[in-house]
Amino acid sequence: MATETLNPFEISQRQFDEAAEILDLEPGIRAMLREPMRELHFSIPVKMDSGETKVFRGFRVQYNDFRGPCKGGIRFHPDETVDTVRALAAWMTWKTAVVDIPLGGGKGGVICNPKEMSPRELEAVSRGFMRTAGHFISPWKDVPAPDVYTTPQVMAWMMDEYNTIHNGYFPGIITGKPLEIGGSQGRGDATARGCAYCTREASKVLGLGELEGKTVAVQGFGNAGFFYAKILSEEFGAKVVAVSDSRGGIHNAGGLNADEVAGFKRDTGTVVGFPGSEKISNEAILELEVDILAPSALENVITSKNAGKIKAKISAENANGPTTPEADAILHEKGIHVIPDFLANAGGVTVSYFEQVQNATNFYWEPEEVRERLDKKMTKAFHAVWDMSQKKKVHPRLGAYLVSVDRVAEAVRLRNGSFA
Repeated sequence: MATETLNPFEISQRQFDEAAEILDLEPGIRAMLREPMRELHFSIPVKMDSGETKVFRGFRVQYNDFRGPCKGGIRFHPDETVDTVRALAAWMTWKTAVVDIPLGGGKGGVICNPKEMSPRELEAVSRGFMRTAGHFISPWKDVPAPDVYTTPQVMAWMMDEYNTIHNGYFPGIITGKPLEIGGSQGRGDATARGCAYCTREASKVLGLGELEGKTVAVQGFGNAGFFYAKILSEEFGAKVVAVSDSRGGIHNAGGLNADEVAGFKRDTGTVVGFPGSEKISNEAILELEVDILAPSALENVITSKNAGKIKAKISAENANGPTTPEADAILHEKGIHVIPDFLANAGGVTVSYFEQVQNATNFYWEPEEVRERLDKKMTKAFHAVWDMSQKKKVHPRLGAYLVSVDRVAEAVRLRNGSFA
């Protein structure tokens, strides 16, 4: 029996290959879309507060730009790998295509630990990234955004560095910026809100009705997990019964208040120990008998080893790559509807696109308009994937790949038929 791979880029290629086979893609286009178009590997030397000079390794992967400029976040993480960045750049390509916005896919990363850095050191790494990679990106070529351990402040430093280098004001070089310097209303909760809209639509098409009263478990209580819990409970009436972070989870069958749990976590550093709850492991939270499970933290948390124990009716993937291909098949066989990551969490890049539009026109929208436009985009994308998966009789992730890969492949044909 073959070993289950957990390499994210190999997983992304396997998922693509399955879609390419069904679509009967031309060999040239298949080869083109299976690998990144270009990569930049670089070093960022930084003089630390101790006086020592450290050299940090960085990457920027531009996976595909046939539908528009590459789009994707920058991650600062001590365990960053280029294969993770490649996979995320690929998924960004399919993500922008599945929600049908005129962008491609990219991703960046620096191997560092922001938790161990002073604000000055973090600023030096941020500006160093832009000094080194600034020639590789532009508002018309590749537009970064925040991701793991990067923030609107990091984006502000990067934009300022780019503006200094190019002697002008280019707010569209980066998204996820503070509102005061060209950010968009509604960006903070966009990823979770988009996932919530998809969850609402999934509940409808599966015959489960409205979300009111539905039970929810959220693995990962960072930005996306917190806002997902808050939006589902406060705006749709669902009952969040379990949440977790890196130190463990909590469970209360009577329901948890997202704001209160977030406040407790700010004070203590973890959700564990929240009054009125019982402790539960990150592994056990995945296996709770709930209506909706939201993996909102790490890759590869649902594998062939535990997929058979999942009891939720819907798995809404706030996180990137939480489910392996082997697990996908098991969940589909069990009748569990997976809202695949590059559809479920596409709200972030969609509002980043809205930010680019607002930067380009120098006219900024109210939060209500951002949410209305996001709802329309996510709802349309969900149903395109649902219709495709029903038509081809495949699981939703493969349905999403069929929609997005077909769109990118058509752009390749139109722009350069020699790849066909």
